[in-house]
Amino acid sequence: MLKILFLALMSGGIPVAVAMAGSALIYIWLSGNLPPFVVVHRMIGGIDSFPLLAVPFFILAGNLMNNAGITNRIYNYALALVGWLKGGLGHVNVVGSVVFAGMSGTAIADAAGLGTIEIKAMKDHGYSTEFAVGVTAASATLGPIIPPSLPFVIYGMMANVSVGALFLAGILPGLGMAILMMLTVAYFAHRNGWGADVRFDRRRVARALLETAVVIGWPLLLWALITQLGAPPRTTVLAGIVGLFALDRWLRFEAVLPIMTPVLLIGGMTTGVFTPTEGAIAACLWAMVLGFVWYRTLSFKRFIKVCLDTVETTSTVLFIVAAASIFGWMLTATGVTTAISQWVLAFTKEPWVFLLLANLLMLFVGCFLEPTAAITILVPILVPIAQQLGIDLVHFGLVMVLNLMIGLLHPPMGMVLFVLARVAGLSVERTTMAIIPWLVPLLIALVIITYWPQAVLWLPKQFY
Repeated sequence: MLKILFLALMSGGIPVAVAMAGSALIYIWLSGNLPPFVVVHRMIGGIDSFPLLAVPFFILAGNLMNNAGITNRIYNYALALVGWLKGGLGHVNVVGSVVFAGMSGTAIADAAGLGTIEIKAMKDHGYSTEFAVGVTAASATLGPIIPPSLPFVIYGMMANVSVGALFLAGILPGLGMAILMMLTVAYFAHRNGWGADVRFDRRRVARALLETAVVIGWPLLLWALITQLGAPPRTTVLAGIVGLFALDRWLRFEAVLPIMTPVLLIGGMTTGVFTPTEGAIAACLWAMVLGFVWYRTLSFKRFIKVCLDTVETTSTVLFIVAAASIFGWMLTATGVTTAISQWVLAFTKEPWVFLLLANLLMLFVGCFLEPTAAITILVPILVPIAQQLGIDLVHFGLVMVLNLMIGLLHPPMGMVLFVLARVAGLSVERTTMAIIPWLVPLLIALVIITYWPQAVLWLPKQFY
């Protein structure tokens, strides 16, 4: 009955969060077994969680980066690094999304922020609008895979899994997905006879490679000092940050400091300098230092607007979490989750079969529900089954988030689809057709991540 009420409210055009809370309230009222006020208690309990404190700070950090002119720096860095390849701006699109993913944590922010710059540039260079939209949509899915990631925070809280381990688990799969997307760009460039979009300049490429080397080598140097020489973590990290700013001032890098955001987060968490929640605050402070002090591209007036936008987005996310928590609790209390678990385990006890069924379910659900709501509903149903079958919950979390990100590209509820349709000025139908070819690399990545857990778990096992 609970599921019928939820589907009835959804079909009536009621927002997902309201439909979840409303169906639970109506069910309790009709059954008469519990006081209706229990809905309020369970909703408050659903968001009364320390890890969820990271949500508003990660949203604020992404908004600050997006409004402080950082996106232009990322674009210029990616253009210098790969713009000289055939189909150059397609590669720039992917590399830019890899970098921006380390700051925003959401696919929608990537599509709306960096996507606006990339689509316009690609159209100006003669690329079709459909190709520009397709590659932008595919690369936007990297936002929640490469840390930091809001869906990982929600999943970690719901499944009682280390958020730091989830962040580490997303790095290698995210880079692998980027490689698959760049291979797809190369295929289209070869088929259509596209050339480079900028002239090959040794100095410019060398400078971009130097920036890349600093991003990779600087944290490795600090890690070696801490682990091999026994240097105090906090002092070493602080000295490393000061040295990084001095190096940036000397060499005038384009985007080293913004790219360092996920490096600082992961490094701080793995060395014990701060927790994932404290890391979200550190990311905000880092963004404010870059915007207000270093680049001086962020004004106080814009900062106030960013804060108000963050409050609005946070309220939406937490209301969805609260509504989904009561709905998920009701599914458990009414025995729905137990019945589903028994049915699945009676059908198969093979982990690979369960993962196949779970992927199909999550892809379907992702087309209709916002990722936060989908995670809070699916975790109580699927995670107990995964545990019984011996599937690592960090691995399963990455599979779940990637499925739901692919769902964002589909009608009828795909938010990335609608954002890009508005940005590019295309109809939803044409945008959908433009995205379809890009589902191939995403689904290939999904299969690899699902059935090759070592690619996901290797990094977390080094630190956790």
